[in-house]
Order: sequence, then structure tokens, then C-alpha cells
Amino acid sequence: MFSTILSLFIFYFLSIFLFVFHILSLLISIHADVTEPLLIEVDQIYHLACPASPIFYKYNPVKTIKTNVIGTLNMLGLAKRVGARILLTSTSEVYGDPLVHPQEESYWGNVNPIGVRSCYDEGKRVAETLMFDYHRQHGIEIRIARIFNTYGPRMNIDDGRVVSNFIAQAIRGESLTVQAPGTQTRSFCFVSDMVDGLVRLMEGENTGPINIGNPGEFTMLELAETVKELINPKVEISMVENTPDDPRQRKPDITKAKELLGWEPKIKLREGLPLMEEDFRLRLGVARN
Repeated sequence: MFSTILSLFIFYFLSIFLFVFHILSLLISIHADVTEPLLIEVDQIYHLACPASPIFYKYNPVKTIKTNVIGTLNMLGLAKRVGARILLTSTSEVYGDPLVHPQEESYWGNVNPIGVRSCYDEGKRVAETLMFDYHRQHGIEIRIARIFNTYGPRMNIDDGRVVSNFIAQAIRGESLTVQAPGTQTRSFCFVSDMVDGLVRLMEGENTGPINIGNPGEFTMLELAETVKELINPKVEISMVENTPDDPRQRKPDITKAKELLGWEPKIKLREGLPLMEEDFRLRLGVARN
């Protein structure tokens, strides 16, 4: 009798331990290369994998396009196997150097297929094609977000994108380097707004593609002047040579996001930059004077 009770007692606590271990294992981050097959059980897949900074994707263009094509194929294969819904973070770069302004989702773009940025631009366009082909052929539940420039705390300090560049330079007391002619425009969405948009898209019933971005449009000179004003009025602004195929203008039409997702950004640029500055100062060890 005692041995039976003891056995039940051990079985009961062992079952609890195994259940808790299973739950904790689901919460542990998995570090993997999406260009290799991944065997896990999931309900939803947020496929964000790909370097988005021109410095990094141009450093290894072959790996970049492999991430976009083979990585997307692997994630779609996983979604097919486990019956998961998959969301792809595509990009405003699919519009290339747009001839339509602002850019709406029906615009097919103006992209150089053989330029130094093509590994990213065309890679994302192929990824969107694969998403819809799996959706039509295999019935996979897909969601596609075309995300515009995003910024916020925890970005790589030497990321190479314009907001992180300007903030790091201002904190270090260096000149803010604006790529010529400085009149090219971008629209900047704070990270918390972006995450909210992605979650709404994933949980909703629309496949997309849907633009997720902040329609506030700024020239690079206007951005530099704003960073200088807010962070370090003593720094200079200098002009440097531009990179090939740099889009002249970029602004999302977010009508679909408003109507279908009930989403629009809340954080204005002048509100978001100080939050990013605070994080950068902490990591750089530079206090505000």
C-alpha cells in the first residue's frame, strides 16, 4: 500500500516537472539559420530574418538573397508541415526608387534587378512571390507586411542606417554625415508602433500585402537638423557621397492598415528620437551634459 502511494506521488510530481519543463522549453530562444531546415512545432511564424541595413546586406549579398529565398522556402515548408500561419516582413524596398508617391500596395515598383541593393530588394520580392504561391498551391495561411523605415531602442549602434548613424554621431560629438543631395525622403516608424501593426496583421484575416509605416515624411537634412536640435546642437552637418540606387523618396500610403487593421502609428519622430538616444547613451557610456 505504501509503495503504491509512493509511486503515485512520484508519478504526480514527475508529471508536473515534465509539464513545466515543456512550457519553459517553449519560451527559450532558438538560435538557428533559416537557410537550414528547422524542425519545431509552432502555431505562428513571424519570418523577420534578413539583414536590413545596406552596409550588412551589401557586405554579403549572396547570403542575403539566400536568406530571402531559401530561408523563406524553409519557413514556408515548416508552416506547411505543422499547419502554422506565417507572416513575412517584406519591405518598402520592393517599391525600389518609386515613380508613385506615396506608395500604395497596388504599385509594382521601380527596381534595378542587378544593382548593389538588388540582393535585398529583389530577394524580398521573390519572398513575397513564394508566400503567395504556397498560399495558392498549398492553402498556407499567409500574412505579408511591407514595413517602412523603423527605429528605436536596442538597434545596433553601428547599424549603418540613417537614424542610428545620426544619433550615434551626435552622442559622440561627430559630424552628422548626410548622403548627397540630402533632399531624399524617408518615413520613420517607432518600433512599438511597428510591433503593434505586425501583431494586428498576424491576428487578423487579411493576407496583405499591407504597408506598415509612419507616413510622416522627412528629408535627410530635416532628420539631421532634428537630431542636432534634440541631442547635440554643437555638432556639424556634412555632406558625403551617396550610394548607388538610393531611392529619392519614400512614404507609405497606410489606408489599408487603417481600414483593415485599425492601425496607425502613435509615436511622432520628435518623441521617439529621445527614447532611442537614452538607450544609445546607456550603451555607449556617454551621459548627457
